[in-house]
Amino acid sequence: MAESVAVSVAPLGPTESDPERCEGEEEVRGNEAGENNQQTGPVAGAPQNRLAKLPLSRIKALMKADPDVSLASQESVFIIAKATELFVEMIAKDALVYAQQGKRKTLQRKDLDNAIEAIDEFAFLEGRSCK
Repeated sequence: MAESVAVSVAPLGPTESDPERCEGEEEVRGNEAGENNQQTGPVAGAPQNRLAKLPLSRIKALMKADPDVSLASQESVFIIAKATELFVEMIAKDALVYAQQGKRKTLQRKDLDNAIEAIDEFAFLEGRSCK
């Protein structure tokens, strides 16, 4: 059974099909005048511009699950969270190439497996099975 992960693919810059964006126009993130700032859901109280996207409390709990770790400073938890985000982004982008070669927009396990086999930086993941 093939597992799949939904990935949104957005253009990196202005395109001809996007008439509202002009060349040289910078994308503005955050609150703009007249923007509705009401949020719903479990992250309603979280700030819009968080530096780490992963929940730091869970990262800290995972770190403390290691018997060699007795204390984990906030700085170390943040660095581990950021490194994890960058790793996931990197492997997802590389796997996306294989999904696009198969003319798909959804990542499947075989795309991740292909990225792991093809890229030397992911060699430490070879032979691991998460079935």
